[in-house]
Amino acid sequence: MDDQLWSTPEMRQARASGDVGAIVRLTRQARRLTLAQLGALCGYSASQVSRYERGVAPLTDVVVLRRFADALQIPPHLLGLAPAPGPAGGAAGTAAAGGVTVARGGGREGGDDPVRRRQLLANLAVTAAAAVGPCLPAPVTVQPVDTGELLVGRLRDTMLGLHPQPPAPLPVDRLRALLTTALSDFHACRYGRLADVLPRLLAHAHATTADDRDDREAAAVLAQTYILATRMLIKLDDPQLGWMAADRARLLASAADQPLTAAEAARNLAILARRAGWYDQAASLVLSAADTIGLRADDPAHTAERGLLLMSAAYTLAKQGDRSGMRELTDDAAAIAGRLGAARGGTLLRDHGGGFSAAAVALHRISAEYSAGDPGAAIAAGRSIHPGSLPTVERRARYHTDMARAFAQWGRREECLRALLAAERAAPEETHARPAVRDLVSGLLLSGRTSPPLRGLAARCGIT
Repeated sequence: MDDQLWSTPEMRQARASGDVGAIVRLTRQARRLTLAQLGALCGYSASQVSRYERGVAPLTDVVVLRRFADALQIPPHLLGLAPAPGPAGGAAGTAAAGGVTVARGGGREGGDDPVRRRQLLANLAVTAAAAVGPCLPAPVTVQPVDTGELLVGRLRDTMLGLHPQPPAPLPVDRLRALLTTALSDFHACRYGRLADVLPRLLAHAHATTADDRDDREAAAVLAQTYILATRMLIKLDDPQLGWMAADRARLLASAADQPLTAAEAARNLAILARRAGWYDQAASLVLSAADTIGLRADDPAHTAERGLLLMSAAYTLAKQGDRSGMRELTDDAAAIAGRLGAARGGTLLRDHGGGFSAAAVALHRISAEYSAGDPGAAIAAGRSIHPGSLPTVERRARYHTDMARAFAQWGRREECLRALLAAERAAPEETHARPAVRDLVSGLLLSGRTSPPLRGLAARCGIT
């Protein structure tokens, strides 16, 4: 099989051009691994693997290249690597895991490393070209902007304080206006605009709180901004930044005496803990938050937040395979939504986890049921929802994506594709940016016959 893989036209083209990201991607697809599976083998998130494959993040570090070579059984020379010396001068020690070879250890290669040499020559060529100045026009390939990558990169720079010029403090009413704009862009899945507004808001809110550390209103806005940043980082599969944002939100909300925001920060921390496989800790986070004194007030918003926390705990039980426990907690949340709906109507806490209502609980059932391993129940739950009853574009896109996941789990490829195309029609920027959607599309490409609509969706999602 490998001899055929290394000689396919696509692989020959990638090798000839030195596109190591394409070599990794083509090999991963041939091994029938998802981005998440390869990331788990190498110690990276799915989105980071995607960035390496697409050339968004440079694949020049020897340690990174060695991990991919070992995990995918790629001959080292195809990635510009020299054979790694083992204990007796042979190949580096490896351990098999699920039929895929995983490195036991790795370090930087010494001596005349070909990858480092190639990168040095490339840097020298760029420097020389800049020094000489323009001469003959060179062909320029313009890559489409990945709004997800752009947003994550700008949030990272802002959270690390890497500003081209120091941001200025703003009045709190101006900060709140910017937060309203950012939330509106989030709910409408306008992520290109959000990539501009959200980091700018974060920088100005930090400057304002630094200017007056006792300004609780500014601290509350900053906490809410970090909540929104966490939601985007969870969507875009950057858990490291997500942890940082969620923890900052929790500390700020506690200092500003904002129990609803503190509870939402705890819910986001639980999501990140659950994704890391820390199920007991995830359940403890949300159940402890639901029992806090601050959420015991006889207030519909506080009651709705308890409902959201119960839904999160239910999802954690689903990931543990506890269907009965998941359904019991979900029924409790549905009963809360029913009582609140009879009294108030509409959706409460729209800016917290997508809002709380009977429709929100029904949407939660889809993902909870397929996570518990029952795609039939997930699809049945989904068919009880009219997408138009969901309050925002972002929630409607979530509905179609969750249905696609359930159909994929059930082996219904055509229904999965139709659901993904519906998600794209509802929210193209969301669909194209999310690593979870790219994983689904990659799975469809590898699992059977392709079609023009599927190939078109793959191209629009940056999967080639």
